[in-house]
Amino acid sequence: MNIVVCIKEIYDPEATIESFRLDGAAKTLVSSAKVLKVVNPFDEQAVEAALRIKDKMGAKVTVLSLGNNLDRVVVKKPLHMGADELILLEDEAYVGGDSWSTAKALSSAIQKIGECDLVLCGRQAADSNAGQTGLGIAEFLGLSCVTLARKIDVDVDRALIERVITDGYETVEVTLPAVVTVSNELGQARYPSIKNIAKSNAMKPVIWKPSDIGLGPEECGASGRRLQAIDLFLPVFEATCEIVKGETLQEAAQNLAVRLREERIL
Repeated sequence: MNIVVCIKEIYDPEATIESFRLDGAAKTLVSSAKVLKVVNPFDEQAVEAALRIKDKMGAKVTVLSLGNNLDRVVVKKPLHMGADELILLEDEAYVGGDSWSTAKALSSAIQKIGECDLVLCGRQAADSNAGQTGLGIAEFLGLSCVTLARKIDVDVDRALIERVITDGYETVEVTLPAVVTVSNELGQARYPSIKNIAKSNAMKPVIWKPSDIGLGPEECGASGRRLQAIDLFLPVFEATCEIVKGETLQEAAQNLAVRLREERIL
């Protein structure tokens, strides 16, 4: 069983909005130096899903990431968790892409990897929240795609998947190879182990430029975008506070109930 997991390096989604400033001309958010980069949390759960399959039936887990000047401490985390190989699509040409150009590059890399039974992605990136890259990879590769998986059971040439729906979950079966996006309902990703950290610290990632995966620079990153940002802004939140009083607690409660009814909250 050969599994490829796609991960994304992002700025810590727990950072406060005050840690960023809006660049209106470039239509981007610029972070302050104190904001750390992390593996997209949803992608960590995709790694965890792959490792659970590896624990159960044996598998080679290859991690694939795209960007430029990627933080080795960050992108090596899946190796510390137990993945077997790290491939980085790392070049200036990959910068500034959208879901289309990112999926095209990742799918080209997966084709170069060769034999692959299962491609796993997080349900979405916690910075853009687009949730389109996994679907794009499936389209480029001509594979079936199951989204929002909370459990994956693999048996030779098929996978039985529990996928999250609005009021619960449904169980579907898909023939392998396939692409699956993993949801946070899968559960907590495992912590890196000392054994895996010691083993993977000496491992060097494989680096692929656009030419290595059969693409020209014009097909990658910002040059290959199909989606253009029209505007980017920080929302303005306004709130008012009204103190409802009364001579006694009972009267204050009654007055509060009246006001809530007037506002049609009750």
